[in-house]
Amino acid sequence: MRILLAGGGSAGHTSPLLATADALQRLSPGVEITCLGTRERIEAQLIPAAGYPLEFVPSVPLPRRPNADLARLPGRLRAARRAALDVIDRIRPDVVCGFGGFVSVPAYLAARKRHVPLVVHEGNTLPGVANKLGARFTEHVATSFPDTPLRHATYVGLPIRRMISTLDRAALRDEALATFGLRTDLPVLLVTGGSQGAASINRAVLGAASAFAEAGVQVLHVTGPSHETEAPEAGVPYVVLGYVDRMDLAYSAADAVLCRSGSNTVTEVSGVGLPAVFVPLPIGNGEQALNAKAVIEAGGGLLVDDADLTSAWVAAHVVPLLRDGERLAAMGAAAAHLIPLDADQKLATMILAAGDAG
Repeated sequence: MRILLAGGGSAGHTSPLLATADALQRLSPGVEITCLGTRERIEAQLIPAAGYPLEFVPSVPLPRRPNADLARLPGRLRAARRAALDVIDRIRPDVVCGFGGFVSVPAYLAARKRHVPLVVHEGNTLPGVANKLGARFTEHVATSFPDTPLRHATYVGLPIRRMISTLDRAALRDEALATFGLRTDLPVLLVTGGSQGAASINRAVLGAASAFAEAGVQVLHVTGPSHETEAPEAGVPYVVLGYVDRMDLAYSAADAVLCRSGSNTVTEVSGVGLPAVFVPLPIGNGEQALNAKAVIEAGGGLLVDDADLTSAWVAAHVVPLLRDGERLAAMGAAAAHLIPLDADQKLATMILAAGDAG
């Protein structure tokens, strides 16, 4: 079977695509997978590095409000659709699966034109424009969260890396602490703003460094590659890194995490049983706050608005949390397994079935 996977523009689309591609190969070793993306965004590096062939379409940003880009959208979309049709005509896939974002729109339109079976996966609680369109063309629609308002939706969860979905944090704890130069006798807060980092999170946590030190709390702070800074002087370890490629070790070292609430982050940290302080991205349509809603309601996390995340707030709320072992254990137990970790296999099975039926 030949399968075309369309997704890119951000790690939020590319990561589940790669997890699904790996699951397809496990379930059907002879499957031929081709990916569709753009030359300018993160998929141009991540997908070839993972060993999958990548075809390109022109970038077609979807404006959220009227502006000059909106006037150029029809022409850009026609060009991207032609490019997607060329790819489909060359590789002749048995099924197309899209993960949303502007890469998926031309793939959806081309699949419909060539009558190729289509599968749509939506990563966020609130669907984007691309997947609202794609869901009109197919009955094979998968969602990461149970209440996503899409036609024909089936809740499967978000495909994530096997490195994370099969993680045994306790088994890796000692190795993880040693890797990052952390002590075994003090709690650890992991801080991350996602693959690119978050300046507001960095400022608030760095400003509370003395409060962490006084309380005997270690910090593993992943600032993002464009936000690297010097570690503050403290009496206990405060480790600053621009980027971490072994997030399994970062999660294993941590007792709690302060992070954004993109769908990948919520799925990973909750799935491995990490108590979380979620700081939703303050732009967009509010989907990040909704992504974390079920975890927070279950008692597995806290939510703070980006505008309210100050160093004083961190010192008053996060520092005491890290010193409360019983509360951390209860939050971790509430979060663990709340979100399914086998979505990669479920989505891969849906894709293979759609291809067989087509």
